[in-house]
Amino acid sequence: MDEKLIERKLTRLARQSGGLAIKFTSPCFDGVPDRLLLFPNGKCAFVELKAPGRKPRPLQIKRIKQIESLGFKVFIIDCPGQIGGIIDELIKS
Repeated sequence: MDEKLIERKLTRLARQSGGLAIKFTSPCFDGVPDRLLLFPNGKCAFVELKAPGRKPRPLQIKRIKQIESLGFKVFIIDCPGQIGGIIDELIKS
């Protein structure tokens, strides 16, 4: 399974759960996570998607730490089985 299939499943499950999984790009700030998850009541998190077994690059790890230091949740998903639990955690937080 590749990253694109995981990304499609994330966007579909987010929609089915009442939220959005918006593609996130920042032309002047490399290494940002791939998706921004938005749910009712101001619930939000960033998601870095990886092919199974792949790890974030050093710049991506730096950006994840920066975002987390501001109080935002950041999830790294490399398996479709992780998606449901992450959505549930975000909605219930």
